[in-house]
Amino acid sequence: MKRNKTTARAVMFAILVVYIVFLAFPLVWLVSTSFKPAVEIFTRQATIFPRRLTLENYRDALGEEQILRSVGNSFKVSTLSALATLGIAMPGAYVLARRQTSVNKLVAGWILTSQIFPTILIIVPLFLLLGRASLVNTHLGLIGVYVVWSLPFVLWMLQGYVRGVPVELEEAAAVDGANNLQIVSHIVAPLVLPGLVATGLYAFINAWNEFFFGLVLLKDPDLMTIQVHLARFRGIEGLARWGPLAAGSIIATIPSLIVFAFLQRGLVSGLLSGSVKQ
Repeated sequence: MKRNKTTARAVMFAILVVYIVFLAFPLVWLVSTSFKPAVEIFTRQATIFPRRLTLENYRDALGEEQILRSVGNSFKVSTLSALATLGIAMPGAYVLARRQTSVNKLVAGWILTSQIFPTILIIVPLFLLLGRASLVNTHLGLIGVYVVWSLPFVLWMLQGYVRGVPVELEEAAAVDGANNLQIVSHIVAPLVLPGLVATGLYAFINAWNEFFFGLVLLKDPDLMTIQVHLARFRGIEGLARWGPLAAGSIIATIPSLIVFAFLQRGLVSGLLSGSVKQ
């Protein structure tokens, strides 16, 4: 029996290692390419690790392409859209979880249905609608689009967390004179902090990685997000500049990793907190 358990563990460990290598290989190749000179990138005898390290690709990405400006634009748009999404979704999720009405059932059906529509079907009417509101080529218009786009999934996720909060806590707060807004902000929100962190991170990453809306709605180079800016790493003949593109992709990944590391603390602290904050 012990031998069988040891063999099973060894097989599972080997499968896990293969899976990790499979996931990590594209990132390793990307980092390696960002430090390779152009000669090594386009050679037929390419190697995983660079033979000669160079920072030329990073100098091109940071200097010539002005990528830091696009990173700042993406960070602003993603952060504001995530905060706005949570601000709307938290009370909405509370209503969906606590008020079982026919309207709420229709809203839940809309949440599921909205996820199946391709983006290309709504981009033309969306562009015309934002154009009439003078929101095309503005970060405010893009933030509004990201909020609407992320809101259904965030609502659906948050209502599951809200249903896990004991109703007795809300009833006790209501007896003490708390209104619905106070119950949501002082009782429910602290208890569903892990859900807020997880869904807020989803909304942030969803906006950070989005390309199509940013490409269509933003025309001014000073307003472009990082994903749209990376698509411009092309040479004179339309060929991709793989070295600066890889370096730019690494630079574009760093802010999202920092946000994830920062929010992970809130996620862990929310899971460990067992008291209601007043």
